[in-house]
Amino acid sequence: MAQAQPAAARAVVVGGGIGGLTAAVALHLRGWRVTVLERSPSLARVGAGISLAPNALRALDVIGAGDAVRELAAWQGDGGMRTPKGRWVSRIDSAALAERFGGPLVVLHRATLIDKLAARLPEGTVRMAVAATLVDPGTRTRPALVRTPDGDLEAELVVGADGIRSAVRRTLFPTHPGPVYSGFTTWRIVTPAPELPFAAHETWGRRRIWGTQPLKDGRIYAYGAALAPAGERAADDERQELLRRFGDWHEPIPALIRAAAPADVLRHDVHHIAEPLPAFHRGRAALLGDAAHAMAPTLGQGGNQAIEDAIVLAHHAEPAGSADLAAYSADRGPRTAAIARKALQVARMNMMDNRAGIALRNTAITALSKAGPALFLRSFDGIADWRPPQRPYASDGTRVGN
Repeated sequence: MAQAQPAAARAVVVGGGIGGLTAAVALHLRGWRVTVLERSPSLARVGAGISLAPNALRALDVIGAGDAVRELAAWQGDGGMRTPKGRWVSRIDSAALAERFGGPLVVLHRATLIDKLAARLPEGTVRMAVAATLVDPGTRTRPALVRTPDGDLEAELVVGADGIRSAVRRTLFPTHPGPVYSGFTTWRIVTPAPELPFAAHETWGRRRIWGTQPLKDGRIYAYGAALAPAGERAADDERQELLRRFGDWHEPIPALIRAAAPADVLRHDVHHIAEPLPAFHRGRAALLGDAAHAMAPTLGQGGNQAIEDAIVLAHHAEPAGSADLAAYSADRGPRTAAIARKALQVARMNMMDNRAGIALRNTAITALSKAGPALFLRSFDGIADWRPPQRPYASDGTRVGN
């Protein structure tokens, strides 16, 4: 008589963003029975654009999603940094970047990435409009417990992927101070491409910056950031605020702002976790992404690091139901803390106020750029060249970690 197969270990992922869905797919491929609980009623419209560096694309390769994302994304071409009047301060050689880090930097809409990740999960895995509360993180001998309006869920692993205001983090580390205001606010828009030609660029001014990146579908993802008091909002609408702050900068910046519908301008203050958590886990619960290490967006690594977290977490989660969460914390804590510190340093350079300091900054960047792409790109060593612990390019039928 054949013996009954043991039931699959249970994992509950709180949060259906990029990090949470990546973790869900990776754990599913690892042999876990996964439930994703998302507070929002829909995954259809999520944010604006996201840049994925080679490190995140290699992480997505582990779950067989890397090539699909590369196909849907725009590969960032040659561009660079400009002044508000349009002068090029530095140029980036996209071929040199791809050669140095083993792949391109790509840009796509966040909703596109969300859709592709969600499609890799069995039907019914993601439950929408569900408020979840971690009641008990569990122990080695007791499962974790998550409470929902529809009843309690026990799990051998709970993943807190519920963002910067993470309720799971507050349950695990109630005395931690949480995120703090970084001193600047951001705007993001997705608009039709302007008629005039342009190259991808980031423009650094005084106390503010602007970035413009093409998407593969012909639209433009653009973002602005500026020093501002926390909670400040435009008296009229945020498109007018963008015109006030960036309307006299070089084209295509004013044209892109005018092309955006006021309702489509997203504004968010930037917060980060200044005091690193003592660990990314407690009991059977683990944190990832902004819930664990919210950082300034100035290196474009927030979502990338969430994807890395998810893949490394699955690597340490055995199909039998045990997860070496101490090893996960040890792997991810130092790396994400270092990248968060570097992102904050870049933010301070972005938002410089002193005119003499800005001139010195631009001169130094120009000199570094002219010295050759290797020197200029060296600042991303140790970030974009990261490789996952699992074998890459797993197919849909390949279990992660085998």
